[in-house]
Amino acid sequence: MSVPFIDLKAAHADLKEEMLAALEKVIDSAQFILAENVAKFEEEFGRFCGSNHAAAVGSGTDALVLALDALGIGRGDEVIVPAWSFVATAAAVWHVGAKPVFVDCGADSFLMDFEQAADKINPKTRAIIPVHLYGEMADVEKLANITKGKGIKIIEDVAQAGGAALRGKTAGSIGDAGCFSFYPTKTLGACGEGGMIITNDGEINKKVRHLRNQADDTMIGGEKYHHSAVGYNSRLQEFQAAILRIKLRRLSKWNRQRQAIAKAYCSLLKDCPVKLPHLPEDGSHVYSLFTIRTAKRDALSAWLKARGIGSAVIYPRPLHLQPAYGDLDYKAGDLPIVEAHASEVLSLPMYPQMTEAQAEEVAQAVKEFFAK
Repeated sequence: MSVPFIDLKAAHADLKEEMLAALEKVIDSAQFILAENVAKFEEEFGRFCGSNHAAAVGSGTDALVLALDALGIGRGDEVIVPAWSFVATAAAVWHVGAKPVFVDCGADSFLMDFEQAADKINPKTRAIIPVHLYGEMADVEKLANITKGKGIKIIEDVAQAGGAALRGKTAGSIGDAGCFSFYPTKTLGACGEGGMIITNDGEINKKVRHLRNQADDTMIGGEKYHHSAVGYNSRLQEFQAAILRIKLRRLSKWNRQRQAIAKAYCSLLKDCPVKLPHLPEDGSHVYSLFTIRTAKRDALSAWLKARGIGSAVIYPRPLHLQPAYGDLDYKAGDLPIVEAHASEVLSLPMYPQMTEAQAEEVAQAVKEFFAK
């Protein structure tokens, strides 16, 4: 049995007619930018996340950049980020002119080490970006206790954890701002690019809405073609908003299906010599990726590929060792946990439409590899 790493065709099979009907309405309306669907999606997504405000933007990267800009973070500032994340987390900091300060993961974890982050705080530190990586929530409330009274903003990177919740609070709703990606492979994915910034702060929301539309002052009650700031062209398209509204109604169900697949994997692979991801019972991990660790990663990946089973290395190189950040003078050995991850991680097939038989096929192939 062939098992793809991800199956977007399966994800859309039951939604196609509903999606096409929604797109037809957009075409008939001839309103393609910041119109009815965007406004309704913002309202619905904010309510889903338990946040007072939501502003749709062009991508997850844009969400991080606009959140940083709206918070006044720029040249001369430092922002603490995990070295184990997608490159956009650090790139957004660089784009606003600030300096990313990389920290390691916690012991036996894929998430930022908050104790190390606390040690990196200095007078230049303006923000920390915890990443809810692979769908697992970082404990942002714990981080907020560390930063309390220090004037440090918390921007949650929720690109891989849409719909996750910890102690009754949804990912993205705890810090000063939460930034989401709707890239097609995310837990809530568009049929193209898209992003969202949620916040409980009305001023942050106002600034984001101003900046996303070239800082046109009509967004803040001013004159058209009058720009009191340098803005961005970062507007979620009506087509994508229409599709995302349809998918948002299924997100909770899809996340439960991901959790069921993860539970099945953990049961089937419990006797294998691999490090399995955490399996919390509180719904705080939505498994956008099911990532294992093994020193035999490359051989296992090749073995699975030969049997028609997809897998992916996410990520093969930590951020502090990327050539783009060579000027920051990090070197191999500085952050040992993420460097070990880079040689061991392998993500197995994971998507809500996976069948029990497919999960068993993947697990059986993994077990056969270690038994040979």
